[in-house]
Amino acid sequence: MTALLRFDAVSAGYGGVQALFEVGLEVRANETVALLGANGAGKTTTLRALSGVVDVPSGTIEFDGRRIETLRPHHRVAAGIAHVPEGRLIFGTLTVEENLLMGAHVVRGDKAEVRRVLDRAYDMFPILKERREQAGGTLSGGEQQTLAIARGLAANPKLLAIDEASFGLAPRAVDQIFETIAAIGASGDSILLVEQNVSRSLEVADRAYVLETGRVVFAGTAAEARKHPEMADFYLGSRKTRTPRKPVKGRTRRR
Repeated sequence: MTALLRFDAVSAGYGGVQALFEVGLEVRANETVALLGANGAGKTTTLRALSGVVDVPSGTIEFDGRRIETLRPHHRVAAGIAHVPEGRLIFGTLTVEENLLMGAHVVRGDKAEVRRVLDRAYDMFPILKERREQAGGTLSGGEQQTLAIARGLAANPKLLAIDEASFGLAPRAVDQIFETIAAIGASGDSILLVEQNVSRSLEVADRAYVLETGRVVFAGTAAEARKHPEMADFYLGSRKTRTPRKPVKGRTRRR
């Protein structure tokens, strides 16, 4: 199956400090992929490289059949990539509907399309319809995260990249967020999910990658990831080899 998104030997970093080392991964159409790893493994940097917030000095990023690593962030949004950042970052003083309209800026010239993406958001998230005239900053944490995801969907993306959707939420809100992610995936949207909650991520994902110190150390199906004997060690840092040269057994793709 042709990949919708492909990273090939992507390296990136901040201020001269390298954070990603020749990362390779792909997301196919109608697929949810979990990107896992301990804090500082490079997961957020990967999403920032995808959305254009971080420069990619080497390697290539292909999306929907074209190279995008040199495109400006707003051109990547227009190409069909929506990034839901860690910490939600909604506009607290704007209403729920105004937040959604900010997400829908890509289609703002088409009133019928704007109405369609708003209706989709309200159909998928009835609580947002109830709160549509309420300021985003007055919502609960779980509702704000739902709004952040809905704002990403309002851009009508081909790929939704979600960073730490469950961070800081109460258990009940975590359940709701993962139900939301599962529903989005079931609707046919492609998702790249960065998440610390490994077990819940693997419940909704088709495939998974694990990053360790900026390198891919595992690539395989969600089922293979659940059974992998070293999965806990990737997070606890107890493995002897900290800079592996290639992914461990279970990988599904070779460069």
